[in-house]
Amino acid sequence: MPRPTPSRSLRHLVLVALLPFAAGCDQLAELLELPNPSKVEAEGRAVGSACRHAGRSLEDCYSLNPAAAKAAVFAGWRDMNDYMMEHKLEVVPSQLVPGTPPAGAARTTPAGTPAAAAAH
Repeated sequence: MPRPTPSRSLRHLVLVALLPFAAGCDQLAELLELPNPSKVEAEGRAVGSACRHAGRSLEDCYSLNPAAAKAAVFAGWRDMNDYMMEHKLEVVPSQLVPGTPPAGAARTTPAGTPAAAAAH
């Protein structure tokens, strides 16, 4: 095993010493693609809430959103259920047909340009 040179050891020592300062940096976390726990929680709650508002069962919500955190989805679903019961709100079922874009969505050509610009 080769023995590290003093300059290499010094560089490692400097990097280790600076690591606590960089650990809290949001840009470093994004660069390393580390998940933000609060964002994961908020997105899971939003998914669960939307599922309940659309009248989907919790099991359907889990199967339609496998990447979402199950505990967060459940919390969002339960919160929306309580809110809907308290305010006597009805479900609002989805009007979208799976695989079709929403009515207001801009259509693009295969090249990625808007369809209106490609027609001219």
